[in-house]
Amino acid sequence: MLHASKGLVGVRPQRSWARCVHHARRARPAQLVRSGINLDDLELDMPDIDGDLKGVQRELGATFNAAGVPATFNFARQAVQAVESGVVLVDRSHWGRLRLAGPGARAFCHNQSTNDFNKLSPGQGCDTVLVTSTARTLDLALALVNQESVMLVVSPDTKQALIERFEKYIFPADQVAVQDVSARCAMVSLIGPEAATVLKEVAGDTVDKIVAAPYGSHTILNFRNSPLIVAVGSGLAAPGFTLICDESAGGELFALLASKGCVLMGEEEWEVARVAAGRPAPGAELTQDTNPLEAGLYHAVSLDKGCYIGQETLAKLSNLDGVKQQLWGLALQGPVAPGDEVVSEGAVGAGEAGARLRRG
Repeated sequence: MLHASKGLVGVRPQRSWARCVHHARRARPAQLVRSGINLDDLELDMPDIDGDLKGVQRELGATFNAAGVPATFNFARQAVQAVESGVVLVDRSHWGRLRLAGPGARAFCHNQSTNDFNKLSPGQGCDTVLVTSTARTLDLALALVNQESVMLVVSPDTKQALIERFEKYIFPADQVAVQDVSARCAMVSLIGPEAATVLKEVAGDTVDKIVAAPYGSHTILNFRNSPLIVAVGSGLAAPGFTLICDESAGGELFALLASKGCVLMGEEEWEVARVAAGRPAPGAELTQDTNPLEAGLYHAVSLDKGCYIGQETLAKLSNLDGVKQQLWGLALQGPVAPGDEVVSEGAVGAGEAGARLRRG
């Protein structure tokens, strides 16, 4: 049973993200990838958890895929439509969440990705692209900047590769440690023009400022006596919010939001929505054959912030007008498979199909 008197309560946004929850239970260390500082100076431990998120989703009609992710709630058409005209609730707990902690966290992200972290203050955030030394895309990430930490929300299948990449580049002088908190936090997104209405309904005036804040802005509330991160941004082009809480509270949070009239979205509908919104994904549009400019990720790329991995290549592409292909959405007369040639007025090889969006 959900109790309104135990809903969301505002707390100071300066509070550390070192733990996703504070229970009386004995804590155990989360997985540490690599350290360049004294770990005794950091709160990097996370408590044991018992989540019931899947149970709630099963009761709400979810069908799960082989990875245990809700594939659909059987509201496919309604979910896709609600992205543009209502509000959708989607579980994104299977996405990666990497926490970089320490005095050098922001500088490390600044040097390792494409956006300008020097322009960000605690409580702000941005999209940024992880690229190779030749500016080939690895992933598009959401970065949430705190006082001495950055949380990177990364795509489901890139987490391990990014951990290994960070491990390769972290040195003692960097004063940063990487912590994988993915398995210990639940993450859901509210997507659509009515997302702010739902958020206010469950949180009241504690979210007035964050609702009006720019993309990537975030604050910390209290949900069931544990921290809840509320960030501006839905993961798609549509307005919305992403909420991150301890996994033990994930089921109750999902049930509470679902009770407010949100259309439930699974992974199948998310794929349709992301293609329609033009969000590129690793393994589909983001590959070793593309760079961020070709993928249309100009908003996540700084060309004048100074040296960073891939910067020289991106600067040359921009200065010499060297972008030779771009990502576009096309309405075709028939079905295509990824990799199929797209023909324009009889000219073969005018393009190549990426991810496919089926309508109807």
